[in-house]
Amino acid sequence: ARAQPTCRISRSRRSRPANISAAIASTAGGRRVALLAMKITYYLEVLSSWCTWVEPTWDALKERYAGRAEFEWKIALMNPGDFPSSREQCDWFYRRSGGTVMRSPFMLNSGWFEASRKGGYHAPNLVAEAGRDFGFSGDELRRAIAHAAVREGKKVGDMAVAVAVAAKAGQLNAKKLRAAAESAAVLARVQASTQEFFAHQINQRPAFILTDAIGDKAVFSGLVRPEPLIATIDSMLSDTAAYAAHAAHHKSYGVSP
Repeated sequence: ARAQPTCRISRSRRSRPANISAAIASTAGGRRVALLAMKITYYLEVLSSWCTWVEPTWDALKERYAGRAEFEWKIALMNPGDFPSSREQCDWFYRRSGGTVMRSPFMLNSGWFEASRKGGYHAPNLVAEAGRDFGFSGDELRRAIAHAAVREGKKVGDMAVAVAVAAKAGQLNAKKLRAAAESAAVLARVQASTQEFFAHQINQRPAFILTDAIGDKAVFSGLVRPEPLIATIDSMLSDTAAYAAHAAHHKSYGVSP
């Protein structure tokens, strides 16, 4: 069962950089640079239905804060036990999330489910991560794989299927893409990002980690609506800009008590 979404905001004035102006304004035009000093990290699992539902929010954030924040997605693998145990159960989840919660005009397709895999669906995530090695650090490949799975019902748990979908979407050499997806380097990256996800003491995907140049961090886990994210990002950007303005007018005395 899906746990309740969580939000956690950490604000430690003792962690502030000693030289605020250097931390948030390394070039001319300090106020503009201050607004760039924020990072939004999105943790996802390619087959997660909630990650499918949150994609419009991800797009809205990137559009709203273009030029003011850095955006990055990372894989956070689900444990085998997190996946449904049958197509019937998967469809029940889809009716709840898509119909009751999101009120979507379409229902997701559970055709990707394979009982024989017993929750082992690393392939689509490894292929999405491998795309970075070919210049695809954006959303194109992972979204193509997710669409093939939860909209078309393709069995992307099969490495060959996931590779074929991504290779077509990115016009990539399928053999080279598969070799990368099955490499130790890509597996290590996916395992590392998954460990990072759990290090934030969360377990729900999608998750968003917001960090800024003055040491603030906000953690959102399981939320799909944009409003709480926007409110927090706006507040963090405002605080960062205020610190930059203060640094421009006053001598620095180090970190705040």
